Formats: sequence, C-alpha cells, structure tokens
Amino acid sequence: MRSGHRLGRLRGRRLGRPFGWLWAAYGTSALGTWLAFGAFPLIAVQVLRCGPAEVAALSSVGAAVGAAVAVPLGPWVEFRRKRQVLIAMDLVRCAALLTIPAAFALGALTFVQLVLVSVVVAAADITFRAASGAYLKALLPGEDLLVANARFESTSWTTTIVGPPLGGVAIGLLGPLATVVADAVSYLLSALGLRAMGGAMGGATDGQEPRPERRRTARLRPGDLLDGWRYVLADVSLRSLFFNTALFNGLVMATQPLLAVLMLGRLGFSPWQYGLAFAAPSIGGLLGSRLARPLVTRFGQHQVLVATGALRALWPVGLAFLGPGTGGLLLVMGVEFGLIFCCGVFNPVCTTFRLERTATDRVTRTLTAWAVSTKAATALLTALWGALGSQLGPRTAIGLAGVFLLTTPLLLPRRPAARVPEPEPAPNRA
Repeated sequence: MRSGHRLGRLRGRRLGRPFGWLWAAYGTSALGTWLAFGAFPLIAVQVLRCGPAEVAALSSVGAAVGAAVAVPLGPWVEFRRKRQVLIAMDLVRCAALLTIPAAFALGALTFVQLVLVSVVVAAADITFRAASGAYLKALLPGEDLLVANARFESTSWTTTIVGPPLGGVAIGLLGPLATVVADAVSYLLSALGLRAMGGAMGGATDGQEPRPERRRTARLRPGDLLDGWRYVLADVSLRSLFFNTALFNGLVMATQPLLAVLMLGRLGFSPWQYGLAFAAPSIGGLLGSRLARPLVTRFGQHQVLVATGALRALWPVGLAFLGPGTGGLLLVMGVEFGLIFCCGVFNPVCTTFRLERTATDRVTRTLTAWAVSTKAATALLTALWGALGSQLGPRTAIGLAGVFLLTTPLLLPRRPAARVPEPEPAPNRA
C-alpha cells in the first residue's frame, strides 16, 4: 500500500518551469536530429557524387575526431555556468549546419566541409550532453533525477519513431539540404528555450545559476584531460558500469552494418522493410522508459539496473537466425523490440545512477570521458566486426557478437552502492 501511494506521487510529480523549458529544448533538438538522420551521406552521394569509401569516412572520421576535440572541453566546461555552455553549443551546431546550404547555394560545397561540420557537430554534441547532465543535477534534487531522465528517454524514443519518417518525406520532396536546415533551426529553437529558462536555480543569491568554484590553478594542465577517466576508474560501481556500457553499445552498433548487408543483400529485403524493422520496435523504448520509475520504486535501483542490464544482452544473438520473408522480418522486429524495451528501462536508471555516484564538481569531466570512450569503443568494434564479417560472413559475425554480448552482464555492479554524500541546493519551483 505504501509503495502504491509513493508510485502515485511519482506519476504526478511536477519538476517546475525551468525543467519544463529544458525538456522542451531537448525534445526540439532531438526531433531536428532525427529529421536530418542520414542527410550527410545522402548529400555526399547525391550532391557531391562521393563513393562508398568517402561516405564511410564521413561517418567514422567525423565522429572520431569530434570525440577527440571534445576531450579538452570537459575540464574547461566544468568551471563554467552550464546553461551558458548549453546555449553556446546549440548556437555552434546551428551555425555549423547552416554553412552547408549556404555553401551549396554559392556552388562551393565540398566533401572536406562536410567532414569539418560533422566534427564540429560531434564535439558540440558531446559537450552539450556532458554539460546538460551537470546542469540537471544542479537544477533538481536527487529524488527527481530518475523522473527527469525517464522523461528525456521517453522523448528520445518518441522522436526516434517520428523523426526519420518525416525526414524521409521532406528529403523526397525537398532534398536532403532541407532537413539540414530543419536541424539547424531546431538547435536555434533549443537555444531560445534555454534562454527563456532564466538563470534561476537553487542556492543562487542573485537569481542566477551560481558560477562553479574555480580550482586553484586557472590554466588547464595536460593532466586535467584525464580527470574524468580517473574518477570513473577509482569508483568500483562506476568502473563496472563504464566497461559494461562501452562494450555493450560497441557490440550492438558493430552489427548494424552487417545486418544491413545481410538483410538488403543476401536475404532480399526492400529498403522500406529494413526501415520498418528498426523504426517500429522503437515503441518498446517508449514503453520501457515509462516503466523505469515504477519498477525502481517497487524493486529498487540496483535490482532494476542489473536485471534490465542482463536482459538486454540476451536478445541480439537471435539475429544470427534471421531468414528471408515475413518470418525473418518479424524475427528482427521481435528481437529489436525486446532489446529496445530493456534499454528503455535501463538507460534512465543508468543515467541517474551515474549522476548520483558522481560529485557535482566532476560531472562534466566524467560524462565527457564516458561519451568519448563509448564512441571510441564503438568505432573500434565496428571496424573489427567489419573485418570479421568479410572473412566469416555477416551472419557468423552477427552471431559471434551476440555470444560476446551474453558476457556483458558480468561487468554490471555486483552490489548496491551508496550515493556520494554532498549537499544539494533546494531547487527554485517558481
């Protein structure tokens, strides 16, 4: 009876006007990102007449170099007001993306420019996510973090479902440059939403977000670049979750190109069937994110984290048995639905756990290190599995990745961990 009463309170919890603006800004930029999903490769192929090698380089080099560029930004952002950083990163992404249609209109668009823009956007995206985590922890009390992260996760899956189909229609009618403009506008709207929040936060005497306390040494030192990794590796629970997340995400993403080759090539699925196989199961992420809070309320954070972290690893091995026709399509959709549903529960719980385990003055550096490592692991494993796929065949390589994924639950935290003790400011509910 007590847990049911608590659940009712959680469902009706209001997080205040500032969070509402932050949530709206997140949803707007996420929708823009998914509207423009796949626009860069299409521009490279249709406008610049690039070949497969250049298209592959556009995706891999942009993400890898962007992650490297983001490394020194983590320590720098840690000692800045996070809302200002968020607005700046939105404006940087908007300006970078708008150079593409501008250059096209002038007849000066090049492949090098596409790569440079992808680098800037990737670095700004990592920095934005790291700063937003630190800002969210300062904006809300600890008991509201899971509520907020579940709403972000739900929004993320909703835009994943809605964005690509709308973007596909826009590309068909207006071309890929139109979705790039839409993405740029979404970042501008996100910046305006963050600006509309005002600076009010708990603990600020002037009504503004308090400036983080600066360290004794003002200049950035080379050793500061590793602070995020040092913090993660020094904490047993964070270290376990860090390696679990990097390996799991890397292996799942490494099989995506092989699955595309298998489905669109050897098994003869049409492009619309391939798109449907991954778009429809995203509903599972939406459902999972809605259940994250009730499950944690009933069973506890650690139990849900470990259970869903283990369950999500069971699904991908089923893709090795993929066959042609309707049965094969239903198999992919079923496997993806189960996988995405578990991830929909796991992700907000994991994000909340990570914020609770990280001291306020280390959040940005820790999240930057986490994101950079995850992207690096994904790039490395994708290249490795591409080589395995060419030698063993895509089906065998997909099955091998599924087998390795079955071992990832061993890296999950073994026992509940206490929250890092630190005073939290009372949020402003105005």
